[in-house]
Amino acid sequence: MMRPRILAALLATTLLFLAYSQVPNHDAFRQRSLAAEKAGLAEAFRGVTTKGTVEPGLFGLRSTGVSTEPARRGAAAFLAALTPEQRAKTLFPVDDVEWRKWMNQDFYVRQGVSFLEMTPAQREAAYGLLRGALSAKGLKLSQDIMKLNETLGELNDNNFVRYGEGRYWLTVMGEPSKDKPWGWQLDGHHLILNYFVLGDQVVMTPTFLGSEPVIATSGKYKGTAILQDEQARGLRMVNALTAEQKQKAILESAKTKNYNLAEAFKDNLVLDYAGLAAAAMTAAQKKELLGLVDAYVSNMDAGHAKVKMDEVKKHLDRTYFAWIGGTEERSVYYYRVHSPVILIEFDHQLPVGLRHLSKAPNLPDHEHIHTVIRTPNGNDYGKDLLRQHYARSRH
Repeated sequence: MMRPRILAALLATTLLFLAYSQVPNHDAFRQRSLAAEKAGLAEAFRGVTTKGTVEPGLFGLRSTGVSTEPARRGAAAFLAALTPEQRAKTLFPVDDVEWRKWMNQDFYVRQGVSFLEMTPAQREAAYGLLRGALSAKGLKLSQDIMKLNETLGELNDNNFVRYGEGRYWLTVMGEPSKDKPWGWQLDGHHLILNYFVLGDQVVMTPTFLGSEPVIATSGKYKGTAILQDEQARGLRMVNALTAEQKQKAILESAKTKNYNLAEAFKDNLVLDYAGLAAAAMTAAQKKELLGLVDAYVSNMDAGHAKVKMDEVKKHLDRTYFAWIGGTEERSVYYYRVHSPVILIEFDHQLPVGLRHLSKAPNLPDHEHIHTVIRTPNGNDYGKDLLRQHYARSRH
């Protein structure tokens, strides 16, 4: 009779083989990743601009009066929980190009340590890192996106090599510090968070939030739902406009494709303002617009979210709202909020992972949503703050 240990080892090997057999050639994944990086990083970082030139003087080194100590402690505890080997592949210099190496697609080969390979204690420390930087809402949203990636695996014949709640990677740039620049990145399918810290200043962009599906109707995480508020608020915003205002805000009334422009490797996107300026809105409409922006910004801890919202309000009259698609409850649509200091995109996407279950596989639907948040004019990843810090400290 076969010994239990030998039987267990054979079973583990068989399961590993079956898991990897669900995935296309890993070399192909790596080659696709390298090709995307080569094209995306061909230009030095400049930042999202409206005309190709950064507008100066928008971001300055200052004290916000909001502590970043919870974020620092969380990151330090996470690094301390890793093995030396894990720490070596997770830590990067604060100005490393690793910041720019992120992508939503599941095939992307990522750096750092994944939740999949963490011990339970390490995983709790990783969530502690997130908890120290995000609001309760932001933490729940991040965890729910990870859960829905598990649902996507279930709906694809239990393919948990391409999909799954543990397939998210953390990297830390710079040593967590009270006064020196540092930050971290969470990178995985439909969830990318970049969190830069300098003193008590924080920049949490680029941020990518999405899922397919956005509501789990079956499986382990049945009932989990995300981005419903962002979806509803966008629709409420466009329908708060008058007929004349809608003529300016609505760029196209039909939507049959994907429209997000500022996703992976679009750090130097040139995108002019479009749609309706907040300067042409009523006080009530401006309040609605700020509520829409806050739905995204409030994923940060409350103190730094307020700092960011104050920054947005300062440039409110130069903030534009643009729309593509229908304006009914079941319409599919894209919307954009764009100012000198923030860019938000929301897009109902074409089916990809659930294409085999879709009744209209060639049209966008409500079950696949992408959102992206950027800080235009050179301060994604906190790069403008870092530049000023280096200039001041003669780095």
